[in-house]
Amino acid sequence: MEDLRDLRLFLHVTETLNFGRSSTESHVSPATLTRAIQRLEARAGRQLLERGPRGVSITADGLRFREYARGAVELWDRYRAAEPTGTGLQGQISIFATVTACQAILPDLIRPFRADHPDVRLELTTGDAAVAIARVDEGSVDLALAAIPARVPASMVSRVVTETSLEFVAPAGSGPVDGRFDWAAASYLLPRTGLGRDAAQAWFRASGIAPTVVAEPPGHEALLALVALGYGLGVVPRLVLETSTLRDQVRVLSPRPPLPTLRIGLCAQRTSLRRPIIAELWSRTPELPESTGTHRE
Repeated sequence: MEDLRDLRLFLHVTETLNFGRSSTESHVSPATLTRAIQRLEARAGRQLLERGPRGVSITADGLRFREYARGAVELWDRYRAAEPTGTGLQGQISIFATVTACQAILPDLIRPFRADHPDVRLELTTGDAAVAIARVDEGSVDLALAAIPARVPASMVSRVVTETSLEFVAPAGSGPVDGRFDWAAASYLLPRTGLGRDAAQAWFRASGIAPTVVAEPPGHEALLALVALGYGLGVVPRLVLETSTLRDQVRVLSPRPPLPTLRIGLCAQRTSLRRPIIAELWSRTPELPESTGTHRE
């Protein structure tokens, strides 16, 4: 629901009084955030926020609109929390996940819950991991199964269920890679957005490399296909590699230092845990013990 997402974004800005911070913490682009506020101001017929040299301030109309926004979001959350009555849990859970997560993680995660609660319907949406947190934060899905950032918005909770290493991969038929390999001279394929790209960029900075990026596909599966076709070196989670039919067409490299691991898990809005079916699934989700480090040894 775009209207609900816009209201949540507006409320976030009224808390931070900083468009940049709200954009980052809400996992949306600055342009998306600006358009959301503009839509609300157009519908309200009033200026709600004022951006000046000293930052963002709330107008008098914005203060009144904030009360409406809080009430609308709270009413929606109460409505979603009200499950149908009957013999056992009923209703629907909507989950956003990558194709890889659907194949490698989701079945084992959901199967015991489904066996005990067959009347609960599952609505499953697949897409790019980079937008998973935003989909939950805007309220378009109940849960997301994806890589969990070090910090999630204060309005959300996360539960890590597994970890996967990030790997540099090359076409299977490419030449040997050893200590003399010129990483700076290679061509690279990086995810367009997301934690994998952030980790790769941090590795390049630490290694003093200005990478030549030849393609930025939106997902890891597409990136892996381009690597197999010989377009360059890529960065993908090992989980994606292990579940792909292309795994024999690429090979894993061993950079020093290694790339970090990604934490994979469920995330949800805190208010969603008031819903019995969400709370039940959440309580059944096994949580990975605290990792002893962020890099592979």
